[in-house]
Amino acid sequence: MEKGIILMKNYLRFTMSGVGAVLVCVLVSQARAGWFSAKSEARYYSPCAVVASDDGNDVFVAEYSANQVVQADVVKGGLKRTIATKLPPSGLALDSRSGVLFVTLESNEGQVVLIDTRTGKLEARIAVGHTPLAPALSPDGKTLAVCNRFNNNVSLIDVPSRKESGRVAVSREPVAAAFSPDGRQLLIASHLPSMPANGDYSASVVTVIDPATRLVVTNLTLPNGSTGLRGLCVSPDGRYAYVTHTLGRYQLPTTQLERGWMNTSAISIIDLQGVKMLSTVLLDDVDLGAANPWGVACTTNGALLCVAQAGTHEVSVIDRNALHERLGRVAKGEKVGVSLSLEDVPNDLSFLVGIRQRVKLPGNGPRGLCLAGDLAVAGMYFSDNLAVVSLTTTPVVAREVSLGPKTPLSEERKGEMYFNDAAFCFQEWQSCASCHPDGRADALNWDLLNDGIGNPKNTKNMLLSVQTPPSMSLAVRADAAMGVRAGLKFIQFSMRPEEDALAIDAYLTKMKPVPSPYLEKGKLSKAARRGEKVFRKANCATCHSGSLYTDLQTHEMGMGQGMDKDKPFDTPTLVECWRTAPFLHDGRASTMKELFQEFNKDDVHGDTSKLSPRELDDLVEFVLSL
Repeated sequence: MEKGIILMKNYLRFTMSGVGAVLVCVLVSQARAGWFSAKSEARYYSPCAVVASDDGNDVFVAEYSANQVVQADVVKGGLKRTIATKLPPSGLALDSRSGVLFVTLESNEGQVVLIDTRTGKLEARIAVGHTPLAPALSPDGKTLAVCNRFNNNVSLIDVPSRKESGRVAVSREPVAAAFSPDGRQLLIASHLPSMPANGDYSASVVTVIDPATRLVVTNLTLPNGSTGLRGLCVSPDGRYAYVTHTLGRYQLPTTQLERGWMNTSAISIIDLQGVKMLSTVLLDDVDLGAANPWGVACTTNGALLCVAQAGTHEVSVIDRNALHERLGRVAKGEKVGVSLSLEDVPNDLSFLVGIRQRVKLPGNGPRGLCLAGDLAVAGMYFSDNLAVVSLTTTPVVAREVSLGPKTPLSEERKGEMYFNDAAFCFQEWQSCASCHPDGRADALNWDLLNDGIGNPKNTKNMLLSVQTPPSMSLAVRADAAMGVRAGLKFIQFSMRPEEDALAIDAYLTKMKPVPSPYLEKGKLSKAARRGEKVFRKANCATCHSGSLYTDLQTHEMGMGQGMDKDKPFDTPTLVECWRTAPFLHDGRASTMKELFQEFNKDDVHGDTSKLSPRELDDLVEFVLSL
């Protein structure tokens, strides 16, 4: 009975999630204790994005959990102002000429608000897409690009008219954007690969757009295994772009972690003049990982490149000129480190030795990163502070700017922090979030050792993992709790006290589904309502039953190959499956429609072979709306 109540509460929380909330943006100037409105239930600040004022004295900080933006003095310390947003602020851009702050507000009906930082006046509110983030302003200040993460497109906003002028379709989950200094190129980094996972190559892309024509110029594919893209910046001279990501060695069995055997962390470099990939450089050291690289920024003189490492709580400060000098030498055939060619560099853990400093930061989880004069400023997501790094001192040092009184961590918050913390891993090569970004999946296949070796499986979404036992594709773990403890021991190669695992359990238990981008005003579309009937007609509900769309059983589907031949597979929940491509246990289907058309010949995933084209489209629409 207790389990049923928990499942019903989670389902109601999902179906009744608010959409279309009215946005109120109010500028206040008062003591920190009075910053939360009576309606706000946020307990933490969770700084996720930062942008500096033109003089470098102040930084605007998007506090995701507090539903507000604050203005902080990073030179003297202290806070000046608060902007209440009601919805979680996910990204910031500042026009220093006009003093307008652009704030993306996260929602399935996302918005951008424009605020005059000098008067406190709300100038405009513009509707954009699902889960907007990473606003980027063109050099002339006339165009704002906004990544609509779950619509897989980018809104282009005409700033003078305060209207959206159009959208450009891009690859899967755009999360970072940057204009070239001349405004002729707009680069978009997509978070996850959109390819089948069982092939020889799977990687995310960076899309290059011509803002004038709103056309895609090209998609630049990163090295094999590139996933979890987070940050993007362009050099001041416009010659290069830099994108941060995880570089998974997913084609190897997970027998060890030494020397980046499983996951490495990287920054890929794009030649903007040739519009092509130049190289990928590892941020890790030989015996110390640099897990979960996030924000990236280049100093105005082009001398330094700074990268926030969210899993190891550091900023890497790289001599950018020396970096390109080394790449140039390698391109000419000269040996640098262990690299004899540019093809060697993505596997060279020594390439940055001598030209990079790893600076430990006060706090936990640097994500957003900006440069304020000679300071690098990172928002420490889990410790609710700013880390301020002086780039002119020797050695480079970091100090803290508090964002307010610290709230004791709940078990859920503690578990989320542990889930993202590479300190839990041997040599800090990865965190749980390296393969499960945002608690979801990296879209790669991994050969974990819990069910043998030589039979890789697609990474699973952790959402509802506690509520839908057993765990793992072959149900080799009785429940998520066993999976957590096995993961710490056999994937992180560490031994942790039980209270750490209990905290991660609490985080996983309270994860909430994101409303599907296929919904219309929070409800099923006409096509999805027709598809719901097809779902029943095709007997999909036989296994995908109940409010969580799973019977919690295993079934032999005839889909296993090699070592998995004739083995039964766990029935996954369909909730949020719109977010978990590629599909099936080995990721062979890149889309849901492909699953039904190409990989369901024997009707093992519902009786779909005799459906009309319209019925099939409606079925797909319904399933992706869950």
